[in-house]
Amino acid sequence: MSRWAVILAGGVGSRFWPLSTPERPKQLMPLAGDSPLLADAIERLAPLVPVEQTLILTNGSLAGAVRALMPALPAENVIAEPRAAGTAPALAWAAVEIGRRAGRDATMISVHADWAVADPDGFRSTLALAAEAAERYESLVTVGIVPSRPDPGFGYIHPGEAVDGARKVERFVEKPDRATAERMVSDGYLWNSGIFVWRVGDFMDELRAHCSEILPSIDAAERGDMREFFATVKPISVDEGVLERSERVLVIPGDFGWDDIGTWAALRRVRRLDAAGNASFGDVHAVDSGDNVVHAEGQTVVLYGVHDLVVVSRDGLTLVTTVERAADLKKMLEALPERVRELK
Repeated sequence: MSRWAVILAGGVGSRFWPLSTPERPKQLMPLAGDSPLLADAIERLAPLVPVEQTLILTNGSLAGAVRALMPALPAENVIAEPRAAGTAPALAWAAVEIGRRAGRDATMISVHADWAVADPDGFRSTLALAAEAAERYESLVTVGIVPSRPDPGFGYIHPGEAVDGARKVERFVEKPDRATAERMVSDGYLWNSGIFVWRVGDFMDELRAHCSEILPSIDAAERGDMREFFATVKPISVDEGVLERSERVLVIPGDFGWDDIGTWAALRRVRRLDAAGNASFGDVHAVDSGDNVVHAEGQTVVLYGVHDLVVVSRDGLTLVTTVERAADLKKMLEALPERVRELK
């Protein structure tokens, strides 16, 4: 059975301002370790899927940077979307492309570029189980993360009837409030990770059956006309456009130290911490200070007697906020003058 990987690597990651910019988004930066997040994603998948069968979907402006980062990747495997249109169109284009190269029975494993994974072997083992389930049951399979906390920042999956090692999906739940998240975790719900596995033909059949937003543009995709496809397709997520409407969706639980690196605060969960709980990068000196996130590029940062701060310093600009408010950077950016907001 032919297996392919699709890595979604678009977006800017504005919650990592001022480090993340349109020219250098978070997936191209070493936020979780010594390598850029995208390089980590490819390395994690390599024992499961050969690099020549790995596609990266990214913004048109980033294609050159992605190719430079991963020279071993065939140039034609970096797919530059001319317009951001959501995950359903992106995965539809990837599915058509894989079908063109390997046929409709090829299995497609879709992940995002901006994650941290503590247990790569467990990650690959879970993806292999998901691929086997997708192939055996001709289903669309998602991996639901076993929650480590009741986080209202994630969507949730309600697992239903057992199907061997998988479960049917009862329903998907959008980001809940904290009280609802606590109840869901207690009731055995899983985090909606955005990890998807399916055979190309099964996915395209379900897309044609349920996703009217994309259906009128599919002919353009099958002709290989990327510009027309992305110009005419209606933006929609694959969850909303296909998975929430299909009755062929299974979920497999995953517990491999997955983290969606969504804000500066998340780095306390994925970076090595010092004895006081600080997550630091660069020339940082923390005195009588703990539980801070500090990123210093080309500058020295000294903390004294402070806790639960986020400090980011680069190119003559320094951001200071709290760990709690770090998720609100989009709101902050809207209030800044353009000359500061777009500092590169």
